[in-house]
Amino acid sequence: MGIDVQLNWADAYLAQAPVGDLFAGASPTMAMRWRTMLDQLSTQAQADPAILADHVARQAIDLGMAFRHTGDEEERSWPLGPVPLLVDAAEWAHIERGLIQRADLLERVVSDIYSTQSLVRDGKLPASIVTGSPHYWRVMTGTPPPRGHHLHFYAADIGRGPTGEWRVLADRVRTPVGVGYALENRLALSRATGDLLGTMNTRRLAPFFDELRRGLAADCERTDPRIGLLTPGRFNQSYAEQAHLARYLGLLLVEGDDLIVSDGRLFVRTIQGLKRIDGLWRWMDSRFLDPLAFDGQSRIGVPDLYDACARGGLMVSNWPGAGVIESRAFAAFLPQLAQAMLGTDLILPNIATWWCGQPRECDHVRARIDDLVVGSAFLADAPFTPGATLDRDQRAALFDAMARRPMDYVGQEVVKLSTTPAVIDGQLTPLPFTLRIFVARDATGRWRVMPGGFARLAGHGDIRAALMGQGDMSADLCVVDSSPVPPDSLLGGAPAIRRIGGMLPAKAADNLYWLGRYIERTEMTLRLIRAIVGGSIEADLGPSLASPTMARLVDQLALWGAVPGRGGAVGPLCATALGDARQSGSVRALMATVANIGEGLRDRLSSDVWRLVRLPLPGFDAAVTETLLDASSRMIERMSALSGLAAENMGRTEGWRFHDMGRRMERAVNGCRLIALFGGDNASADDLMLLLDLMDSQISYRTRYLTGPALPPVRDLVALEPHNPRAIAWQALRLADHVAALPTLRADGMPEEPRRLADALAARLAPLTGDTLTMADIADVENRLLRLSEAIGQRYFLQLHKTQDADILS
Repeated sequence: MGIDVQLNWADAYLAQAPVGDLFAGASPTMAMRWRTMLDQLSTQAQADPAILADHVARQAIDLGMAFRHTGDEEERSWPLGPVPLLVDAAEWAHIERGLIQRADLLERVVSDIYSTQSLVRDGKLPASIVTGSPHYWRVMTGTPPPRGHHLHFYAADIGRGPTGEWRVLADRVRTPVGVGYALENRLALSRATGDLLGTMNTRRLAPFFDELRRGLAADCERTDPRIGLLTPGRFNQSYAEQAHLARYLGLLLVEGDDLIVSDGRLFVRTIQGLKRIDGLWRWMDSRFLDPLAFDGQSRIGVPDLYDACARGGLMVSNWPGAGVIESRAFAAFLPQLAQAMLGTDLILPNIATWWCGQPRECDHVRARIDDLVVGSAFLADAPFTPGATLDRDQRAALFDAMARRPMDYVGQEVVKLSTTPAVIDGQLTPLPFTLRIFVARDATGRWRVMPGGFARLAGHGDIRAALMGQGDMSADLCVVDSSPVPPDSLLGGAPAIRRIGGMLPAKAADNLYWLGRYIERTEMTLRLIRAIVGGSIEADLGPSLASPTMARLVDQLALWGAVPGRGGAVGPLCATALGDARQSGSVRALMATVANIGEGLRDRLSSDVWRLVRLPLPGFDAAVTETLLDASSRMIERMSALSGLAAENMGRTEGWRFHDMGRRMERAVNGCRLIALFGGDNASADDLMLLLDLMDSQISYRTRYLTGPALPPVRDLVALEPHNPRAIAWQALRLADHVAALPTLRADGMPEEPRRLADALAARLAPLTGDTLTMADIADVENRLLRLSEAIGQRYFLQLHKTQDADILS
């Protein structure tokens, strides 16, 4: 049943809501809050749910919210629904108590498995439940974590039945996917709906994340620890979430290649040498952590990380091997384990589960197969199969497999879920939902539950799956109080004031440097394209396509890989240089490289930069020169916007220096090549005019000289003028300044190789003038620039040798 946008949203929704819907089954007080919320949303959206959905979707895009399905090459926009899911404080208190109890129980079970193993020895837990899990690692037995905490962070997927009871569907301790999205959902919804959440007395999420960070720090050895968020890399499905969390919590986003273990300590490779890491919040499976201790085929881990754990100087959340508790078979034993270890029943019961490794339970599953779903006992992310959907042959094959290895299977009751309002195709529609709720230790070691969470609305995927499926949506979970929520206060909890930037890992410095180079390379390619289609401010003097000047211009595009060769008309040639992804030097290909590099800097780039980097190329028609000119000019404006954001918004830290060095290096190298092409001894007036245009120096030349372009003053302006931000000499001075400000590993006061080369480059240009500058000088300067770039890379991007690791214990 659709909803007429003219009707009251609440009444129209209730007319179609099924039995057990969260809104329809709410108490009178909560029903009134639902109505108030829907009335306000209707007013903001002019009574059209589609307008509301579009507004929220734009906010999600602006925040850079994204994810991947398995196999995706490109990220997808995050599917955030515009209607939050409401739970009142009294119902939430019950959920909190249940999850804190469950987290305590899981901690005790994991601790026993990797220490005394009394649960197995006393017959309370079958040994095959433990050893059959792919997440059980025998090597971790007898390796206690700091402060005895195997778990710092725990997530539970819970569902609400049609009669209002809450049950736990799955326990998740390996990777806490969704906690960052819960935060981003709240940010996007708050932006889209103004003060709506505040007027509903919605509990804030920020205090939970503060407690989370303090809890991680409390188990580290040093009082002011360095903590890294260990990511599998930018192709991981939730990399955008990980980058956002690292930025929000002030953690160092690191990959395995960034880290090294020495003498039982973990270090991160930075531009200042090796710096000690005290703790890791890992977002990768234990098997990938250390190829020497776990899976030898891992290429994303850190060799000897186990050794750092075993020596007790490294906090890892969650402790390697903790994922053993995620096996579905454990759900069949947790009720009796709660009685044995806690002396009480579970406050939040499991979904009913039968492990087929026990004969009676296996017979029960076979007998009730039409009423159950059957799945892997140990693979938490493997799909379940509804027994009622199996034909005769499929059922026989399943029973045969269960007879051969019954311990590999579990049966579970069919999940029947409550629904909640969602906007689908512009209509308010009930969808079944699950909640992922997050629990973390605070600085005292006690468990804290996030007052909200990640709500997942089922589309066509498996609602029990760990990750978002095709057609699924997310929603903000709001816990609402009866009284106003006090604002957060940092009084007494603010950190000591600092005026220094954080550490810069070598890989991040590398990425920032090449991000600058590729942005500058893209801009220069665009300037060449614009010059071909007639973008010179001296249009009446512009060279024709057949002129030697234009021929060299096209040859340069071919040399840079933007076009295959000189032949063809202006339109197709420039269209290729702009939009042909098959040409490695085309604008489209270069912008793809910029986005690719930027992906690895997700935690360091603002949303404004990220949005500009990811914008598609403007449309153009190869047969219409004006559209090509417009597209290239608009792209140059975009490059200028990126330059402006870097100049005005980036803190003057080492990261900014590397980004700016990349731009200065690329601009200087391109300047040398353009002067060699168009500023040689036999340069024509067309050549010099084009050179001034490409170097964005025509206006400067015109205001300084009353005559047409002449070779010595043009060379002086674009190569040697120390006050022209497009001149080679200006780039050389900035490079020397940047290199001089970077940290040194030498203790003898002598300059390192990049410093010597940068100073020598600036000195080489200083005494020259436009009258004395030769093409041999330009060739020498270009060679010096390339040697300097190589030296910067060798010194700051490739710190692989321990002999360079001064300040190793800082």
